[in-house]
Parts: sequence; structure tokens; C-alpha cells
Amino acid sequence: MAYETWGELSAARDNAVLILTGLSPSAHAASNAEDPSEGWWEAMIGPGRAIDTSRWFVICVNSLGSDKGSTCAASINPDTGKRYRLDFPELSLEDVANAAHVAVKSLGIDQLACLIGCSMGGMSALAYMVLHPGSVRAHISVDTAPQAQPFAIAIRSLQREAIRLDPHWNKGQYADDDYPVDGMSIARKLGVITYRSAMEWNGRFARIRLDPERRDDNPFGLEFEVESYLEGHAQRFVHTFDPNSYLYLSRASDWFDIAEYGNGNVMEGLKRISVEKAMVIGVSTDILFPLEQQEQIADGLRAAGAAVDFVALNSPQGHDAFLVDIPNYSRAIGGFLGGL
Repeated sequence: MAYETWGELSAARDNAVLILTGLSPSAHAASNAEDPSEGWWEAMIGPGRAIDTSRWFVICVNSLGSDKGSTCAASINPDTGKRYRLDFPELSLEDVANAAHVAVKSLGIDQLACLIGCSMGGMSALAYMVLHPGSVRAHISVDTAPQAQPFAIAIRSLQREAIRLDPHWNKGQYADDDYPVDGMSIARKLGVITYRSAMEWNGRFARIRLDPERRDDNPFGLEFEVESYLEGHAQRFVHTFDPNSYLYLSRASDWFDIAEYGNGNVMEGLKRISVEKAMVIGVSTDILFPLEQQEQIADGLRAAGAAVDFVALNSPQGHDAFLVDIPNYSRAIGGFLGGL
């Protein structure tokens, strides 16, 4: 398991904050002495910031199954000396949660002061708490869901299909010099479309066309600014994430359902989670994890006996707001942690 830490663990080992990430981020949530490069949540973590490292010992774990340092489909299988590829075992978010719990225990921490889960990491966080009762005092749920809804499943299904139908995927046996670029590009574009809102697309791009010299000469090629943006975003991503790892984690996200812990009922599953306090943050423009799913989590945790703050933001950035709309998230998260 790859993980990074910031701050100092107290003598009582009672000030640990664990962050579980979305599908693609690494454990490098913020810069540190070993890696001074900017992290994916740089503005949130550090002395005096919302997640204040002068008070908290912050841990960010890379998900099991991700190729950012943890064992995954691209790792070497010790039994064969070759990459696992599709011989990697079936992966669930419960596996991700259990692996994160092992990492925390290895640091000598029996109970987290707070568990923060973002996007897919929010589902992993729910699994962590239901599988390890008493291991978390407080929880911050960020733009996530208690189960995947049909729209999210449909989008991820298309992403996986785009990768699998790329001839270079080669049934999972691709090489670096024969890589499923087109499949990964389409998968990323589909994802980016769902991570933002129609309001933002309209505001940023409208119907602006590319200057003639920037247009694609191919028939039906790039013509609009929004197309160019998606292409650029995809090209920056395709070689930074292992395609098979993407498939495994995507499917794990579809499989997760807290209702499985409540005899088929989401609320009953959530009521099995025991924390003292929680904050649930959602965004009105999030189409991937709709606001009503955040409300459902808040209601379930309240029913379980937690004191819950529910924050509904109106950010135009959609699901990606927690990565972009830092001031609003910083106020909410900083205020909550400050009260612990």
C-alpha cells in the first residue's frame, strides 16, 4: 500500500485523519519534504489550512488496485514473475477499505480522529466504518454515494467498454509501446463530461469554435473549443493510469452497495455505522453522485446516532467541485475539524 503522511502523530495516537481518494488520484494529496511537488488537494492540507497539519496527523492512502504505488493489475505476480493483468483477483471497495485499515493499524493507530472520503473514496470510507466498528470517531463524506445509481453505472460501463474494444487493449495484455490510447482517451472524456455540470460547460465554452489553424483536418474532426478541451484533458491522462487498474476500480465502484449490510435497505446499512460526529457535503450540480444521495447518507448517519452537519453547495463545478471550489470546501471542512 502506498501512503503519505503530514504532521506529527500525538503521543496518545488520537489525532490521525485518514483521506481516501477518488478513482485516479495518488496518495500525494499535498507537498511534503520527500516530494515537494503540488498534491491533488494541496490547498486543503498544511499548517493553518482546513486540514491543519499543525494539529492533525494526516494520512492519505492510495487505493488497493490503483497503479499509484499499491498492488494492482499492473504489479508483478510473485508466483509467475509477470504482471497480474487480468489474473489480478476480483476487487471490491471493501478490499480497498480493509487494505487502508491495515495501513492505519501498521502505524499503531487503533482509532481515527476523522475519516475523510472523497468520491469513490467516500464509498470506501463507508465500507471502512461498517467493516471496522469503533475505528473512527468522526467522518467527513465528500461528494459520494451509498451505492452506485444506474446513471453512474451506465457511464462507467461505457468507459470500460471503450477500453476493452480498443484493439491495443489485447484482452488486457497490452505493452507500453502498444497501449490502448484511444480507449483510455474516450473513457477519460466520458468521465470528465460527468465530473462537471452543464452550467459550467455553457459558461466556459458556449458554442465557441476553434480558430481555423487549431482545427482538425480529419473528417468530423475537432471544431469546437469544448472538444479541444476534452482532447487535451484526455491526452494528459491516458499514460498516467494503468487501463486494467481503471477497469478493476471502476467495476468495484459499481459493485459497492451499503444496502448489502442492511438486508437490502440503504438506510439500515448506514445505521450500522457508528461515529460520534459527521459532515456530509454534496453539490447541487453533481450528476454523478446526486445531492439526494448525500442527503441519504446524512439521514442514515443521524439515524445511527451521529451528530451530522449537512452542507449542500451550489457550485457550478459539479462533481469536481471538491477539487476546484476550494474556498467553500475549506470553510466547511476546516470548521468541522476545528470543532472536534
